[in-house]
Amino acid sequence: MSVRRLAPAAQQPASFTFADDSRAKAQWWLTKYPEARRASAVIPILWLVQKQEGWLSKPAIEAVAEMLGMPQIRVLEIATFYTMFNLEPVGKYLLQLCGTTPCMLRGAEDLKTICKHMIGPKGATSADGNFTWIEVECLGACVNAPMIQINDYFYEDLSPEILEDILKRLAAGETVPPGNFVRRDTSAPEGHALTLIDERLYDGSRGGPITLPNAPEKLPANADGGNG
Repeated sequence: MSVRRLAPAAQQPASFTFADDSRAKAQWWLTKYPEARRASAVIPILWLVQKQEGWLSKPAIEAVAEMLGMPQIRVLEIATFYTMFNLEPVGKYLLQLCGTTPCMLRGAEDLKTICKHMIGPKGATSADGNFTWIEVECLGACVNAPMIQINDYFYEDLSPEILEDILKRLAAGETVPPGNFVRRDTSAPEGHALTLIDERLYDGSRGGPITLPNAPEKLPANADGGNG
């Protein structure tokens, strides 16, 4: 894993304040643990901060440490270890493009080309502030590769043309429903089921005699295990 550091001082805000909703949810998480184990809530509370701000700033990490009664270095260690936490500002839409083998074999490299063309180099944020894209390891949707996670949701079975259309629609302020972009039901085969569709598999009365390959036309008299 590469070293992860906080954003440069020039990008850091002067302060951080929990929004009312975020503070209420943080307090709810604190009720899950004994007072002496408040630090156990650090990951969900850091996640609440990121949902509020889009990333974790130095003042935000300090605020979480104060809330939990933790040394700041301990919260910093957690924030810099888990790659789900953004340590620099990101765009309105964060694209996590899977580049692991199944997605690569199904066209992830072509999706990278679209991201580079429409957003910029890997890790860049578009000039309008709408998009940031990064490459990540497997997101667990290999069966519908290639795919991209945009903010919290999966967009699957993508092609360069489909991804370009998604980005244009998002930039125009449209809502693009997540899911797969071919004619399939969740992770079922594209179009329709292709296996176990013969009704005779479920109703034996619809079947007929079965001839096995290379089977003798007539079994020996003692084939049933008897003595005859």
